[in-house]
Amino acid sequence: MSTILGISAFYHDSAACLVVDGEIIAAAQEERFTRIKHDHNFPLHAARYCLKEAGITAAQLDHVGFYDKPLLKFDRLLETYLDYAPSGFSSFLKAMPLWMKEKLWMPDLIRTELAKANGIDDERRAKKAGKKFGWKLLFGDHHESHAASAFYPSPFEEAAILTIDGVGEWATSSIGIGRGNEITLLKELRFPDSLGLLYSAFTYYTGFKVNSGEYKVMGLAPYGEPKYVSLIKDNLAEVREDGSIRMNHEYFSYSQGLRMTNGAFDRLFKGRPRKPESKVTQREMDLARSIQAITEEVMLKMVQHVHKETNMKRLCMAGGVALNCVANGRIMREGPFEDIWIQPAAGDAGGALGIALAVWHRYLGNPRVSPEKAGTWRSARHQSTSDLPPYADGMKGAYLGPQYSVEEIEQFLQTRNLPYTKYSRVQLPEVVAELLAEGKIIGLHQGRMEFGPRALGARSIIGDPRSPSMQSIMNLKIKYRESFRPFAPSILREQVAEWFELAEDSPYMMLVGDVAEGHRRRITADEEKLWGIDKLNVKRSDIPAVTHVDYSARIQTVRREINPVYWEIIDAFHRRTGCPLIVNTSFNVRGEPIVCTPEDSHRCFMRTEMDYLVLETCVLDKKDQPKFSEKSDWRSEFRPD
Repeated sequence: MSTILGISAFYHDSAACLVVDGEIIAAAQEERFTRIKHDHNFPLHAARYCLKEAGITAAQLDHVGFYDKPLLKFDRLLETYLDYAPSGFSSFLKAMPLWMKEKLWMPDLIRTELAKANGIDDERRAKKAGKKFGWKLLFGDHHESHAASAFYPSPFEEAAILTIDGVGEWATSSIGIGRGNEITLLKELRFPDSLGLLYSAFTYYTGFKVNSGEYKVMGLAPYGEPKYVSLIKDNLAEVREDGSIRMNHEYFSYSQGLRMTNGAFDRLFKGRPRKPESKVTQREMDLARSIQAITEEVMLKMVQHVHKETNMKRLCMAGGVALNCVANGRIMREGPFEDIWIQPAAGDAGGALGIALAVWHRYLGNPRVSPEKAGTWRSARHQSTSDLPPYADGMKGAYLGPQYSVEEIEQFLQTRNLPYTKYSRVQLPEVVAELLAEGKIIGLHQGRMEFGPRALGARSIIGDPRSPSMQSIMNLKIKYRESFRPFAPSILREQVAEWFELAEDSPYMMLVGDVAEGHRRRITADEEKLWGIDKLNVKRSDIPAVTHVDYSARIQTVRREINPVYWEIIDAFHRRTGCPLIVNTSFNVRGEPIVCTPEDSHRCFMRTEMDYLVLETCVLDKKDQPKFSEKSDWRSEFRPD
């Protein structure tokens, strides 16, 4: 048995992944255990979980892989500071102590932390024990880790690879080819020119948190008009035919300062950045629409270039920008590739998975049998829904996190004297479907927790998509977040082409497609005249709770063989209502990581206005629960994301 632990850490979204004989056994982000959103610290708890899942200790590992090369990253930081000196000296002073104390001594740090994962809490003893570990420590290139996470778990025997993010060591995007167990990177775009950092600059300027709020900008975009596109192209970023960009760094501060943009940027757009938590205006909506339009244009050009360079029929994607599901939907519809597959943990967390698989296939030279070669996958693009082809990849539906047994859950509930009703596994889907049909909002905790930023039915809040008020209620009374934020539909895979302009699998909620014409509602002349956030309350379809203002939806297709409980709940709802989909949003409140444990789920349930909580087959009714009190206001725990 060969065991490999992959680690990503020290920037954002730290994570650990365990691969045993080429199979992904476990993967999780550190934030789920520490309850610190986007936790960047060493993934001690995540690593401990992965080892426990496999029933091994840190001493029994054969290899440990780290997702990037700290010395190369340090080289980039130092060279950048020197290029911009004396500007950026304050940023330099903040960054260097951490590098000198920890990051330049990464091998020692990793060994010490994994000794702690083995149960040694004392720092000195952990250092001593870590030095005795017999496994080999390997460092991968950041974008190679992204590429490995994109290709190796994909269904494809061979494919083009595109990675796009803010920045790794030097690369900000790369293109390559995957064949069998081999990955070859062909070209890269280098810092400081970066589509990811350009998008993050507008995330910052519109008042949202960088490396966290980019998806808010994407969700805000349909409320605006692309009035700043020319201004951006003429002044900020030259967009070339191959999708590469050249940025005008007179307008940005990320290379040498602690802000993304500067005074020149403010003057160009006639105002300072929006203050976080202040009112979102039409200006922010138009800025969001403009940068989203440019991002889609750049990504489509990149994809065309990758196709031309590789002559491949299929494409794999990873990197934080690959989480832009609106652009992904356009790539699927308009791009030259027959099929695309996107790593569900596309950001830095997925780097842990990528480096573990890269060690197995590239460093150790082990073969890879893709689902395509094994005959367990066929393209769905040109298939009819009556002849649904098989689907398989290496991610196991992204259900790679902890699971809690019914016995463990009942012990938790009984210890705290929490009233609940226990149902059989057969009864549960019908019970949940009936509650959904009555308009109840339910916290659903079942099976293994998802790996990546999307809730996929294991740690989800679910509701009735037919309700015109569901989006508003969920945003304001459950999630405690901005009213403009859209929700996603989880739909039976067999029914997706009937309800959306999408025929393909979208198991990881990585594609956006429009609601099918037959399920749209005709908009009145007065409604058509509405602008900005006023568009929000217009009913646009038979499923208004999951229909965005431009008729789009971020779709999750659900197959019975991947998540039988979730599929059966949706199927039971379909039989009751004629609607084969439900609302799905992540089980958390704004600023909080997605829940992990039954205790996390119960706490979130009691802090919000959810009606029911489902913990495996145990169902809790809010009306029956004892009074829930906390010593302090829980909202102060979580910083807005």
